[in-house]
Amino acid sequence: MIEENLLIEIVTEELPPQSQKELGENFGKSIFESLKNQKLINESTFEVYSTPRRLGVKITKVLSEATTEKKLIKLMPKKIGFDVGGNAQQALIKKLESIGEKESSLSEIITKEEILYIEKDIIGKKLYEIVEGLIHDCLIKLPIKKVMTYQLEDGWETVNFVRPAKNLVILHGSKLINATVLGIKSSRTTVGHRFESKNKVIELVHANDYEDKLLKEGSVIASFEKRKSAIKNSISIATQALKKNVLAINDDSLLEEVTALVEMPNILIGKFESKYLDVPQECLILTMKSNQKYFPIVDNKNKLTNQFIIVSNLTPANPKKIIEGNEKVIRPRLADAEFFFKQDKKNTLLEMSNKLDKIIYHNKLGSQSDRAKRVSKIHRHIYQELSIGDFKDFERVALLAKADLVCLMVGEFPELQGIMGRYYALNSNEDISIADTIEDHYKPKFSGDTLPRSTLGVTFALADKFETLISLFSIDEKPTGVKDPFGLRRNAIGIIRLLIENNLPLNIRQLIEKFMPKTSADKVTNVKNFIDERLINYLKEKSYLSQEIDAVMSSSPVYLHNIIEKIEAIRAFSALEEAQELAAANKRVSNILKKYQVTNNTEIITSLLNEPQEKELYKSLKKQMPIVKRYLGDSNYVDALRGLVELKDPIDNFFDKVMVNDKNIDIKNNRHNLLIQLHEILNCVADISKVSSS
Repeated sequence: MIEENLLIEIVTEELPPQSQKELGENFGKSIFESLKNQKLINESTFEVYSTPRRLGVKITKVLSEATTEKKLIKLMPKKIGFDVGGNAQQALIKKLESIGEKESSLSEIITKEEILYIEKDIIGKKLYEIVEGLIHDCLIKLPIKKVMTYQLEDGWETVNFVRPAKNLVILHGSKLINATVLGIKSSRTTVGHRFESKNKVIELVHANDYEDKLLKEGSVIASFEKRKSAIKNSISIATQALKKNVLAINDDSLLEEVTALVEMPNILIGKFESKYLDVPQECLILTMKSNQKYFPIVDNKNKLTNQFIIVSNLTPANPKKIIEGNEKVIRPRLADAEFFFKQDKKNTLLEMSNKLDKIIYHNKLGSQSDRAKRVSKIHRHIYQELSIGDFKDFERVALLAKADLVCLMVGEFPELQGIMGRYYALNSNEDISIADTIEDHYKPKFSGDTLPRSTLGVTFALADKFETLISLFSIDEKPTGVKDPFGLRRNAIGIIRLLIENNLPLNIRQLIEKFMPKTSADKVTNVKNFIDERLINYLKEKSYLSQEIDAVMSSSPVYLHNIIEKIEAIRAFSALEEAQELAAANKRVSNILKKYQVTNNTEIITSLLNEPQEKELYKSLKKQMPIVKRYLGDSNYVDALRGLVELKDPIDNFFDKVMVNDKNIDIKNNRHNLLIQLHEILNCVADISKVSSS
């Protein structure tokens, strides 16, 4: 038995950059887990390799053969295996044969609790025998979005993979393991950089040689993370060398994408004519990043300069031609942006808004103009409900906010909607608060995005997102599975963040009911549940426990602004000595009331309170109710829950001594009304029964 490092590498044609890192990580982890399941590794580690045209993994301390283990195999119940005379039945003999044992093994059978077992030696698998199938199975499990079907060189065999495979290396230490995967036979040679490798073929003597030889002879940094780090560091060095207090824009998603495009990065600096800086920098940055994969360079005030970083996959002695070629490519794109901006500025934003009725939002929901008017009505409602002020131009702002959808710049760069609206609003001499609102009403656009900078922006963003949810749910355009073409999940999360982080006491169910089309009234609950589901995920991401979340979400709260304070109060309540007993009592009360038909009259008649314990509970409720309500009025949910502790003993005594379902119907109803009031105060913040461990 030999223990050595195992190297597996598959060279392919160029892999899709968007999924290269994920494919590499999944491949490495899957191989590692499969070897672990086969008992071929114990205390091992693995390192993943992925470049534009290779996937690989090196796993330490891999055994050439798993150890033989004794295993107790369950056969069948004794009464089935043997008759009353102790003779083996045919079923038992066949069972033994199915696991490779003979009838002579009957004497080795063990009986435990009337079940028959046999101890069997499980021969360990040999690495060289299973590695081919293991790699094949791992490749099938890879998260490949689009599989490519291609023929092998023999012209007959068809293979399915993300890209055609060209080479396969499987080395266990210095030993080559012979296998065929994706129609390619394994060897101990690989290839380096397509253009800059020192040797056409790189021979690997040992698995440990791989990374070092590929770097020195093949001009390839095999590790994705090391290549990414090298690019990041080189960009920093290159910008520091400019000595102008400048830096490249930090964009991790762009960094990962360019890392997936190169095998040996070379950092170069290009530039464009300063006249293009008159175009809004968001446009220039977007075209450089999304179209050309350049890193824009900004000054210490975050203002765009006319220079940019190129991450090249070539390192010639004179990089002048590469730089000039990239500058030549970017120039027409910047010229287009300049042209679009100049043309758009010939119209005011209000003039643009007049064309919104010609843009269809959805064939069942009308034009963008119709949508803007619906948003304005919801916005007015929010302003009135929150008693914010006397703003009146709701419809005008809604139309202006969507006006940039008709402009040339947004037509070319849809990601700039709102951003360009702000520029054109200022160009049209609109107030800066209106301009800011136009840009901000799309926020938050993604997880961790900033929120609108003003109250008007916040309320308008809420209105826009509520309209999206209500309108699209009304026509059954809701997300299915992972598909969410209208970004409804993002809109729901946006609503949650806007309400919680701005502490806005808005009744969301009332709003949904008011603006849901009457023909779709049954869908109000669907929208509310959809928001609740996103809220639960939002709270889980903040590391709250499931029972704490259940406690605050059990009543499907219509106000979200205080949800964090309530869940923090539940957490503090759970730490109290009396918490578990109060939670159990609340659960008991809830179960009793489920069977009771609640009437409009829940008044407690004191003359019907006969038992000392029910009088004591009533007295305690009368005392604590105003105290708890005062805390609730001050949004002091922690002390409101602490106030329930005073009820613990009266509740215990009540349930120990009092029969709720008295024979006298009036006494019975009166006691139920007492429990209704008790239930109300126990659930004043959240359903405390959810924190019960019983």
